Amino acid sequence: MEKSEKPFPLEVNGARGEVALWVGDVPLVIAAEIGKLAAVSTRLGCKSMSDLFLRLTSVEVAATLAALDLLTVRGETETAIKKLRLKHFSACSQAFSSALSHHLDGDTGNPEAVGQAA
Repeated sequence: MEKSEKPFPLEVNGARGEVALWVGDVPLVIAAEIGKLAAVSTRLGCKSMSDLFLRLTSVEVAATLAALDLLTVRGETETAIKKLRLKHFSACSQAFSSALSHHLDGDTGNPEAVGQAA
């Protein structure tokens, strides 16, 4: 059975922007939470969100390692990093892009709550 056919063993909350990622045979769930993105950005010395996005989705080694370390919300991060090979970078790039795109969706939040807060 190929990994693409193998059921993903970890819970993934897509509404929260969580994304499933296989690094070899290690399942991870990543999420591009703002605080975690700030930590990745700081580690990489990014000067803008555009720079961060480009580095995470361009299959850069340092960016991939930082993102796996800091954006993982479920799974064995250390094991995944130890098993990481160049052939896994494409899947990582796609997962990072999907997680980041969650912030770009047309989510308008809860307009009723905004009215109550005003």
